[in-house]
Amino acid sequence: MTIVSATGSPGERVAEVTNASTTGLLDVRRRTWSTEVTAALERDLGVPAAGLLPDLVEPGTVLGPLDPGDHAEVVAGTRLVAVGSHDTASAVAAVPATEPGFAYISCGTWSLVGLELPAPVTTEASRAANFTNELGLDGTVRYLRNVMGLWLLQESLRTWHAGGHDVDLATLLAQAAEVPPLRCVIDVDDPAFLPPGGMPARITAAAASTGQPPPTTPAEVTRCIVDSLAPAHRRAVHQAAELADREVTVVHVVGGGSRNALLCQLTADATGLPVLAGPAEATALGNILVQARATRALNGGLVELRRAAAQAGPVHRYEPTGSVDRWAQAEARLVSSGRPR
Repeated sequence: MTIVSATGSPGERVAEVTNASTTGLLDVRRRTWSTEVTAALERDLGVPAAGLLPDLVEPGTVLGPLDPGDHAEVVAGTRLVAVGSHDTASAVAAVPATEPGFAYISCGTWSLVGLELPAPVTTEASRAANFTNELGLDGTVRYLRNVMGLWLLQESLRTWHAGGHDVDLATLLAQAAEVPPLRCVIDVDDPAFLPPGGMPARITAAAASTGQPPPTTPAEVTRCIVDSLAPAHRRAVHQAAELADREVTVVHVVGGGSRNALLCQLTADATGLPVLAGPAEATALGNILVQARATRALNGGLVELRRAAAQAGPVHRYEPTGSVDRWAQAEARLVSSGRPR
């Protein structure tokens, strides 16, 4: 099938800005390809970048109708809409926030932790802290940092299953909740945890190398993972707020990790902020909401889209419990291990 323009001629090649903003080729303030970067590519590498890069479109742009061609399942006149084609952009569009001052964690294999801002933060301190300015819906900036998310748990489960252990995730999380908290924490962002395979053994080794009691059972390994992810979320939320000079009053967790009640509660405890969890399918929901607005099935800005997102399913609230000092003390173990955060 092909895309055709309103005049019936073949459509032009375009790139959508939320995805293009992850290439390092954009001027994030102007939301256009960076003439400085493209000139450097042409001058220094002989790459004709300016001629190769397509026109940019914003999410919500109706690109044109689809020509069904030989595809009978495509209804003639069906329109193609550019959405937030970076999955995190769509997920953030579906954050059911009802007030400013929120941080978000799009939590799955990775945890994308950050703030929605009206303009990028381009300070040296921000660069050194490994934050990025990716573009979002309606002129916004997704100011965020990648944190190793549930990859550690996913890989641990795969290892246990491959070893013949019939481990059920729900049961495992319930057992982990009974394990004494903060017995050991690891640096989830350590590159040692990036490769697949043998994750429980690597977690055990990391704990032992820092003089902490190593986890041995699946429940203990799981507890170590969630106890370590929560302070990683805490660091990223607090750093983003400090670097952007913003006050954060609530954390929204969306994506598959929003179903992990133990992790959501520990994130609330570690940050000292309430956590609102859901929707789990935020990326798909954000995609649909942008299409609905583009085709006038919905009206309004981000506030109205998020109001619709809030009505799409339950959002669970987790209030912080206990003192945040214990989380700072747990983080101090990572500093003493030679990996300052």
